[in-house]
Amino acid sequence: MSSQTVGAVGRKAGSREWTGLAVLALPTLLMSLDQSVLFLALPPLAEALQPTGTQTLWIMDIYGFLMAGFLVTMGTLGDRIGRRRLLMIGAVAVGVTSLLAAYSTSAEMLIVSRALLGVAAATLMPSTLALIGNMFQDPQQRGRAIALWASCFMAGTALGPVIGGMLLEFFWWGSVFLLGVPVMLVLLVAAPILLPEYRDPEGGKLDLLSVALSLAAILPVVYGLKEITRYGWQPLPILTVVAGLAVGAVFVARQRTLTHPVLDVRLFRNAAFTASLLITTLLMVAVAGSYLFITGFLQMVEGLSPVQAGLWMVPSAIASIVSAQLAPALAKRFSMGIVIGAGLAVAAVGYALVAFVDPVGGLPLLVTGFVVSFFGTGPIGALGTHLVVSSAPPQQAGSAASLQETSSHLGVAVGIAGLGSLGAVVYRDAITVPSGVPADAAEIARDSLESALAVAGKLPAGIGDQVLAAARDAYTGGLNTVAVVCAVFAVATALIAVTTLRRVGSGQADAVRGGSGG
Repeated sequence: MSSQTVGAVGRKAGSREWTGLAVLALPTLLMSLDQSVLFLALPPLAEALQPTGTQTLWIMDIYGFLMAGFLVTMGTLGDRIGRRRLLMIGAVAVGVTSLLAAYSTSAEMLIVSRALLGVAAATLMPSTLALIGNMFQDPQQRGRAIALWASCFMAGTALGPVIGGMLLEFFWWGSVFLLGVPVMLVLLVAAPILLPEYRDPEGGKLDLLSVALSLAAILPVVYGLKEITRYGWQPLPILTVVAGLAVGAVFVARQRTLTHPVLDVRLFRNAAFTASLLITTLLMVAVAGSYLFITGFLQMVEGLSPVQAGLWMVPSAIASIVSAQLAPALAKRFSMGIVIGAGLAVAAVGYALVAFVDPVGGLPLLVTGFVVSFFGTGPIGALGTHLVVSSAPPQQAGSAASLQETSSHLGVAVGIAGLGSLGAVVYRDAITVPSGVPADAAEIARDSLESALAVAGKLPAGIGDQVLAAARDAYTGGLNTVAVVCAVFAVATALIAVTTLRRVGSGQADAVRGGSGG
């Protein structure tokens, strides 16, 4: 353990650390905003740059694709060269690439800019989370700090459509990318003043072959899952996922032989650490899958604009923020397993409510169910992240934080691919196209609700309305089915939490530092 941390354990954080937390919250808020605003900017962007269909898909996906791939590498790099230093390097890179994206003059330029932005963004999340672990040595204060950090991410996800819609109301499509520039400028000015530096003095050199193997493992898995989401369970994307997993096995085997591995796999010997990552991954499958269909319901069944849909999402974000703030206090009285498990049981109730939503008049029940489910997921965002950071030795906090982020991204990818495919299958089986619709139009309407909306506009008014009613009813059936699966996932993760974390309290995670690796 570095001399920087010896004797500091248990030290209470002061006003400087809490102000520094506000600085660390800025990139967290920005990253979550960036994931949602592009959807709103796509129509004016497409009109200005005229991308092909394939280019449009890459514009949407390349950012998250590369960010997920580089998280493990960047988390470990921060441990080696200094977490604050990497954060500031990343801030410059995010600012520059945001400008490039905002003023792109072609689809190709925007794709490259988004790719570079994804790599730059991968430096921010692990660094912010690892620095919180350095700044807040007292377990209870760290728990509150991480709860606030998690709340910023939740808030950004809900506010993205609202802020993006307001920008596009008055400015051009590139304005949504400029959000990152002032945020990064504030970070660059404040970081040297408020944030401590930390690096592992015995970290050794970064093993470049391990870096290449980690990319060759994560990128194919994420890419394959995205392709499954888009085209179904075709052989090529399935083989891509399998190939990525095979390379992942080689990566793990190599880490076991290195004195200074990119990822210390001994971290997984800590059952609480591993359980937290598993719970996060499984829960994000449910969150992402339900989010996909609920936002679709708001816009395509209820007919709301993206901004209006975003406003209806705000109550759920507030609910998750409230429960995330309550979780650390509850963990003082009960074990983390009980608090997280109880929250997930509440989430299961929320998903069960969504399972009864009807296509007509279903908005109140939908919003209620979504608020209840998000209230239930708040504790894992706060306590699960706290557990991961606290369980790892201080010199490996960046690596541990990157695993937390990577597990979330993989859960999202699996949720969208798996539950998206499930909902699509239910839709195709449930839709009954009325007689009188031309065969080619009927075939298109059976593909998806988006296709049905496009076809209905070209049909005579009466027939078009019948097609829309049938398509919306079938889509709602898909939503109901996905909600049932999400409820099952929530119950399963609750049982895992109660079983594996039943003896872990808010301050106990620190006892395993140094016992899990390093």
